[in-house]
Amino acid sequence: MAQQTLNTPLASPTAPAGPVRRRPPGIRRMAAVMFSNRKSTVGVILFLFFVLMAIFAPFIAPYPPNSTAFTANLPPSGAHLFGTTAQGQDIFSQFIYGARTTLEVGIGAGLLATVLSLLIGVTGGYEGGWVDTVLNFLSNIFLVLPGLALLILIESYVHQSSPEFNGLVIGLTGWAWGARVFRAQTMSLAQRDFVTAAKLSGASDLRIMVTEIMPNMTSIIASNIMYACLAAILAESGLAFLGLENVNSVSWGTMLYWSSQGDAMLTGAWWWFVPPGLGIALVGLSLVLMNYAMDQLTNPRLRELPRRERRMRHE
Repeated sequence: MAQQTLNTPLASPTAPAGPVRRRPPGIRRMAAVMFSNRKSTVGVILFLFFVLMAIFAPFIAPYPPNSTAFTANLPPSGAHLFGTTAQGQDIFSQFIYGARTTLEVGIGAGLLATVLSLLIGVTGGYEGGWVDTVLNFLSNIFLVLPGLALLILIESYVHQSSPEFNGLVIGLTGWAWGARVFRAQTMSLAQRDFVTAAKLSGASDLRIMVTEIMPNMTSIIASNIMYACLAAILAESGLAFLGLENVNSVSWGTMLYWSSQGDAMLTGAWWWFVPPGLGIALVGLSLVLMNYAMDQLTNPRLRELPRRERRMRHE
């Protein structure tokens, strides 16, 4: 009897008891990956700098952004760090308040576009059938429509629209690319064992999509948010530069519009158009740099590279 017991093979303690489920990246893991890469670390610091500047704009800006109480066309100085406009407005104050408006519109429109992408892409990819056919047809329509031309057409019927309205229009028209990505990823995840197990346990379709599929697309969702925000910032700035926004509002796009109207480039007033243009470029750069961390979350080989580099340095 003892001999039979000794010869009985023991079950492996590492053998999976059920279907293997890929662990979705948590907040701590994403933060750790964000700061493990130099490029993404610089991107996070740069982005947080502009966000904090926008939040505390009333405490940082030395003057009201629309005040015309100063001498026109002054170059940068101690009293006016970025100089003044042709209307006698302090450009540094406009730059600080413009960051608030531009980031508010960009982040809001990017989040709205991502939510719509998730709703349409995940629903179509999971349900399949006629639901997927209808939603995919809708996505294809928005994909073939030229984005900027569509925005200009809509804005031409709404004169002197606010930046918030522009952000709403950008979010409602900029979801198609993300929906295609989420649809393809959902179709792949829907065939996994843990989704099948959830179906057999009686979980509803909505519960499976929210608790099983979406958590396993965290890195892709975060990456989509970054690029959607970047696209929204560029779109809003472009519309404002073309005059398709209330020109009395203060944003980086309207700053570029007024510098163009005031012939800043012809008169050599570089301090008028360089700050808003540089601000847009740096925010876009920060979002692109942060996306390197998203690549590491989706590709395990990229996560191993920093570890190998550290080991080689120690050796």
